[in-house]
Amino acid sequence: MNHQVLRAKAMIKGSEKYPQLCGEVWFVQNGCSVLVTANISGLPKENTSGFFAMHIHQGESCGGKDFADSSTHFNPKNKPHPDHAGDLPPLLSCKGKAHMQVRTDRFSVRDIIGRTVIIHSNADDFVTQPSGNSGMKIACGIICKA
Repeated sequence: MNHQVLRAKAMIKGSEKYPQLCGEVWFVQNGCSVLVTANISGLPKENTSGFFAMHIHQGESCGGKDFADSSTHFNPKNKPHPDHAGDLPPLLSCKGKAHMQVRTDRFSVRDIIGRTVIIHSNADDFVTQPSGNSGMKIACGIICKA
């Protein structure tokens, strides 16, 4: 596979219940790994732990009730949770804002263009199948080539 530098971005928008939730998630291919950088604001304060799950989902749309069209976690190798290609570290809110950055080799930028990024209402427990008991989908963005 050609691992040239490739960039993608998802513009995150909150659900009707959380219209203030917004941000960007960037994906930058660098050799065999991808640097994922999320900058999110407007995270709801009712989650007292401050942790919010963030995953790449296989759906290609943020449509449907509660982002139902985003489908399930991106998991092309059919692995159990938390080994899905789309499983990412959680966001940690500080006064409603979060920054997260991680390098991963679970996918290439090319693999995820057209997929969706979902932020969930709770932390991922990294155990419960199939999605870590991470709660409802509260924000979504489609990953587009940048």
